[in-house]
Amino acid sequence: MKDLGQSREDYLEAILVLSQQISSVHNIDIASYLGFTKSSVSTALKHLKKEGLIDISESRAITLTQTGKDIAASTYKRHLFFTEMLTKIGVNPQVASEDACRLEHVISEETFRAIQEYYKKHS
Repeated sequence: MKDLGQSREDYLEAILVLSQQISSVHNIDIASYLGFTKSSVSTALKHLKKEGLIDISESRAITLTQTGKDIAASTYKRHLFFTEMLTKIGVNPQVASEDACRLEHVISEETFRAIQEYYKKHS
């Protein structure tokens, strides 16, 4: 999977999470979720669409393409894993989630798998 960078991965993850919570995801939903301006989100969505990671319907509803879903699911899986792991070792849940958001983007797939395996064996 190519490295998209934290910002794009965060957008894809946000779309995935929002699509599990509401029936139709729009620009304003993403802006609210991420705490960004609507214009910033619009610009990012144009890039994601151009890269084939999202589709935007005539009603302006945003959906992930299969590639976008795959990236979002992988990022979200990492986020949930690190949030849970950090919380279990005593980190405040809010801090754990914030730290997980940073961790999910900076480690390789190999390192992530190794941490998961180690954690499974030792928890």
